[in-house]
Amino acid sequence: MTQRISRRSFLVSASTLLMAGPVLAGPPALSLRPHLRPERALSGASVGAQTLISKARLTGQVAFAVADASSGQMLETHAAATGLPPASVTKTVTALYALEHLGANHRFRTRLIATGPVTGGIVQGDLVLAGGGDPTLDTDALAKLAARLKQSGVKGITGRFLVWGGALPYARQIDPDQPEHVGYNPALSGLSLNFNRVHFEWKREGQSWGVTMDARSDRYRPEVRMATMAVVARDLPTYTYRDKAGIESWTVASAALGKGGSRWLPVRRPEIYAGQVFRSLARAHGIALPEEAATGKAPSGTTLLAHESDPLREILRLMLKYSTNLTAELVGQAATQARTGKAADLRGSAQEMSRWAAQRLGMTQTRLVDHSGLGDASRISAQDMTRALVSAHQNGPLKAMLKGIPLRDARGKVQKNHPITVRAKTGTLNFVSALAGYISTPGGRDLAFAIFTADNPRREALSVAERERPKGGRHWNRISKELQQALIERWGTEYAG
Repeated sequence: MTQRISRRSFLVSASTLLMAGPVLAGPPALSLRPHLRPERALSGASVGAQTLISKARLTGQVAFAVADASSGQMLETHAAATGLPPASVTKTVTALYALEHLGANHRFRTRLIATGPVTGGIVQGDLVLAGGGDPTLDTDALAKLAARLKQSGVKGITGRFLVWGGALPYARQIDPDQPEHVGYNPALSGLSLNFNRVHFEWKREGQSWGVTMDARSDRYRPEVRMATMAVVARDLPTYTYRDKAGIESWTVASAALGKGGSRWLPVRRPEIYAGQVFRSLARAHGIALPEEAATGKAPSGTTLLAHESDPLREILRLMLKYSTNLTAELVGQAATQARTGKAADLRGSAQEMSRWAAQRLGMTQTRLVDHSGLGDASRISAQDMTRALVSAHQNGPLKAMLKGIPLRDARGKVQKNHPITVRAKTGTLNFVSALAGYISTPGGRDLAFAIFTADNPRREALSVAERERPKGGRHWNRISKELQQALIERWGTEYAG
C-alpha cells in the first residue's frame, strides 16, 4: 500500500527518529539526524503511485520513500520499512562512511621500502613493494615508480624482492556466489593493481587462437606469468579456473571465442600480480630484480619512493560513477580500520559500517554483508536510505558526487531539457534494481528518495551458470527502470514546491 504522510504521523515518526540511538563522541562530519519540521498537507490523488506500481506488473517486491531533502519530511512511502537488497546503492553509504573516518583529502600510499642502505646504486638488503590499500593503483602508476627508482640511482638489490599487502585483510573474492570468471568479483588485498583484474585477449590464427594475459594500460602492456589461459575444444563451461602450484590457470571454451575479443578476468593473488608487473617495468629501466615473493610481515626500513593516490573525494566520485566493487570494499575496510583501530575482514567491516549507519544516519533496519552491494544478503529499507540521504544533503558533498541520471521518453531517448533533474546511485543484481538519490523539481525543491525492487525467489532459483545472463533478466530490469522513472516524474510534479 502506498502511503501519503499526514502531518500527525509525520510528527510521530519524527519524534521516534530523534529518540533513536546514541551520538558518538566528538563532532560528527555528518549530523546524526536531519532537523525535521512539518509541512502543509498536499492535495491530489493518493493512489497515483499505487496505480503506477500496478500497471508496471513487475514481479517481486517494490518499496520506496521520498522526502523533502531540506526538512526531512516524508512525503510518500510504499513498503518503506521492508528491507530489500540494495545492490550498488550500498556504495552511497560506504562513501559517507569513508568520508567521515578517512576524510575527503585522504590519500593512499604505495611504497618502495629498502631494508638496508643503498651503496653504489645497490640496495644492501631487500626491496619491498608495500601496498597501502590504494584501490586505484594501476600499471601506469607502477611504471612511474619504476622510472623514479632508476632516476634515484638504484640499479639492483642484494636481497629479495618482496610484496606486501597486509595493510588490509586478504579475501579471495567479494561474493562466493558469483561465477568464477566475472571481473567485478576479484580478490581483495592491501596491495591491489588494475582493480585486481588481468586482461585476456584472443585472436584467431588459422585453425587456433593466439592468447595473451597482460596488465595493460593505455601506454604499457606488461605480460604476466602468474595467470595463464588455454583454449580447450568444448562448448561448456565457457571458463574454468584452478590454482596450480601458485599459477592462476584458466581455460576457455573454443566455441565461445569467435574471431577475436578480450575481457578482464579476476585476479586471486594480487600481491604477486603487482610484483610481477613492477619487476617487468623495472627491468625495462635496467633494474634487475629477483622473482617476487609475498611476505606477511609488515615491512620496516627506509622508504625510497612512494606513490600517492588521488584524494579520497575523487576516488569516491569515480566509484559512484563507475560502481567499482573493489574500490568500495577497500575504502570501506580502510574506514573501519580508522574507526576501530584494527583491521576487520569483509563481513566484520560491513557489520561495523551497519552499526555506524544506525548511529549516525538513523538506518536502524540496515544489515550489510559488504561495502559494495554485491552480496545479495544485504538489506536496506527505503525509509532508512532516504533518512541517510536527507542527512547527507544537509551535511556533506554527496549530492555533487552522484552522477546525473537522464530521464527518457517512451522510445528510450534521453530528454535533454527535462524540467526534473536527478542525481542518484543505481544498483543492479539479477532481478534486483535500486535507485536512490536526489530530485530537483521544476519549483526548485530538492527531494531525497530511494526505490528498491527485487524478485528474490526468482533470483534465488538461478544456477551459478545462469547468473551472468539470466533468462528474462534484461526485461525485468527494463520494467523496473521504467517504473523508477514514472515514480520520479510523479514526485517531481506532485511535490514540486
